[in-house]
Formats: sequence, structure tokens, C-alpha cells
Amino acid sequence: MIFSELYSAYYNTVAAIISRILEGERNEKELQKIVTERAFGESGLTILPSLKSEKWQLVHPDMTTSLEHSPTMPLTTLQKRWLKAISLDSRVRLFGVTFPNLDDVEPLFTPEDYYVYDKYADGDPFEDEEYIRQFRVILEAIHSGSQIKFEMVNRKGNTMFVRCRPVRLEYSEKDDKFRMVTAGWRAVSTVNLAKIQKCVRYTGEKPSFGHEKEPIYDTVTVRLRDERNALERFMLHFAHFEKQAEKLGKDLYLVRIRYVHDDAPEMVIRILSFGPLVEVIGSEEFRGLVIDKLKKQKNIGLK
Repeated sequence: MIFSELYSAYYNTVAAIISRILEGERNEKELQKIVTERAFGESGLTILPSLKSEKWQLVHPDMTTSLEHSPTMPLTTLQKRWLKAISLDSRVRLFGVTFPNLDDVEPLFTPEDYYVYDKYADGDPFEDEEYIRQFRVILEAIHSGSQIKFEMVNRKGNTMFVRCRPVRLEYSEKDDKFRMVTAGWRAVSTVNLAKIQKCVRYTGEKPSFGHEKEPIYDTVTVRLRDERNALERFMLHFAHFEKQAEKLGKDLYLVRIRYVHDDAPEMVIRILSFGPLVEVIGSEEFRGLVIDKLKKQKNIGLK
């Protein structure tokens, strides 16, 4: 693993303890606080005793150290190459993240090195300056809990002027689009960012209402035939969904996936990407969406 908070927590905790000791701290209770704040629950039984007993030969029993300088954890060449590769993703710029001192670093991979299948080609304009500005306005409002005002055109072609509180941003890998989940706006609860024409922070009074709508969940049930490693690919593809799997027989499985009702169109696309290896057997509403999608593909000559 290139980066891992799980495995680096102990190193960061020990480094912080040594730094405090070099600053003159000897109180074990104060040093134990560092363990509590930076490591895991059971770490209090391991880190400080291992240092004090010299099992880890970094600190003496009297809580002094032979080290003269505070520990540093410079990035490895592999880590730098990975960061350089991530910096080439156009979506990274949306968050205002910078990667200094990587100008002479060769990226581990580039966008030209891979191709994502089953994704729409009309994704959001991530490199558009106005889109970036609006994205950051919304992101700042989410962090501060403030409101925004924006203008958009609805499905009927009418211009709408909306004031709401953005709750969070969601990204659809299939659509390659960001959408905003809102509170305080009764018309809809989600908005595609690309549909927003103008967006500014609202500086008026704070709303006395505005709770995020409770999402409505549905369940789709599929029968999967495990050929060409289909079961493993299917479970990885839906790894972030709540699901249950049941073995029906040799190479035959029943899988139930719980998803947000508004995500049904994307779920249809995801499931259809597995072709004849997956059969949707419930719900009837979802089966209808699949049938409609297949009919549309047939009408335009897609196979």
C-alpha cells in the first residue's frame, strides 16, 4: 500500500512523542494524551510501555531520548509519483488542492494509461473556470453550514432562482457528474452541478428550517452466474453498497443490493454492464426500468 492511515498511525504517534520529549516533556500522562489523540483505543496498552521498557529502542526508561532531532517522514519516490499522477486528474483542481515540489517527478500513471468503460461521455466540465468557482462556493457553504443562491433551468425550460443550504456533494462514476444534496428547498433535494448557471454565497439571514430529506431506499435482487470471475467482479463493483449474497447452487448466486431510490438510473447501467451473467428478478419496478433501457438500446441499434 502506498499510503495507509491505518499503518502509519503508530509511526506518527511515536514521532509526536519523541518530538515532545525533545521539547522537554517528561510527564507520562501528557505523553499518554498523544497516544489517545493520534492512535487507536488499544494503543495505550502498547506504545508508551514499549518505549519506556526500551522494547522499541528510541526512548530511555527515564523518558529521555538519545535522538537529537525530531523525526521526519519524507515521502518516498513511489509516493511522490502517485501524488503526481493524482494531480493530473482534472477533478482534483475543484478542491483547490496543490502538490508542491513535484515538477521534476514522473507520474506513476497518466489519464492516457487507462480507459473507463460504461461511463457517459458528457461528464461535467471540470476544467471550466466558472464551474470550478461555483464548485468551491458550494463546498465552502457545506463546510460552514451557510446558504447559497443559484440560478438553473428546470426540465420544463423555465429559469429557477433558488436559495438553499447545501448539505453534501455526491459524485456519480457512471455519469461522471457531481450533484449537490440540499436542505431548505422543497422542490427537489438533489441538483446536478452542471445545470447551475450562476451560484453565489447567500449573506442574508440564516434559515430557521432546512433539514436534509431522509433518503428513500429500494432493493434490487439479481441472479448471478459466476462465469469469468463474475461474482468477484460484481461484489467489487458494488463494494460500497449494503448487500446480501446467497448461494443457490453451483456457480449460481442470489444478490440483493440496497440503493437510494434516486440512483435507480445509474444502478440500471451498472447492472447491465455485466450482460447475460446477471438477471434482475426484483423488484418489478426495477425490472421495468431495465426492460425500458434495453428497448431504447435496441431502437438505436445498440447490442
